[in-house]
Amino acid sequence: MTNVLIIGATGTIGGAVRQTLLKNTNDNLTLFARGAGRLTVSDRETLIAGDVTSDADLDKAMANQDAVFVALSGNLGKFAEKIVAAMDRNEVQRLLFITSMGIYNEIPASLGGGNLNENSMLQSYRDAADVIEASDLNYTVIRPGWFNNGPVDYEVTTKGELFGGHDVSISSIADMVQRLVEDNNLYSSDSIGLNTPES
Repeated sequence: MTNVLIIGATGTIGGAVRQTLLKNTNDNLTLFARGAGRLTVSDRETLIAGDVTSDADLDKAMANQDAVFVALSGNLGKFAEKIVAAMDRNEVQRLLFITSMGIYNEIPASLGGGNLNENSMLQSYRDAADVIEASDLNYTVIRPGWFNNGPVDYEVTTKGELFGGHDVSISSIADMVQRLVEDNNLYSSDSIGLNTPES
């Protein structure tokens, strides 16, 4: 049994990861979000309504956690700094953090591009990845393609490899997160891309 903190639990990806872990594991979940109070929880879940920029809120959420999963939008560089610092303070090692494809200019022209050098909107995602990669945590940065509602079907690329497809299903992202929670050595200190294979 693993204690997993989900930061961004009310979002699309956070919600999918939550449901996957509830269905397929016996993990205990802590659900952290500004609007966490509107969620209905099971007996394996704890709600914490908090602000990711608040050290006190993060310290409360980090207590006794084995893994932290983050799926946020906004000023991700700042959020990553706060989360990494809180994990260090609370001696939590395993961090799984959603960013975006394109932050390393790894989308080939055949897939339509959309890399950081063409799209400044990705800078916040790259800033977060840079913070995490500079940490001493057992991290995995996850760079999904564009979300869709398809079945679990995905391939993994590692940092330095070109993406093999443009989209990926939400269920595929959740499946990978479950695998990463279950195996602390899987893609440790790595940045992985997720996409549905092109047919």
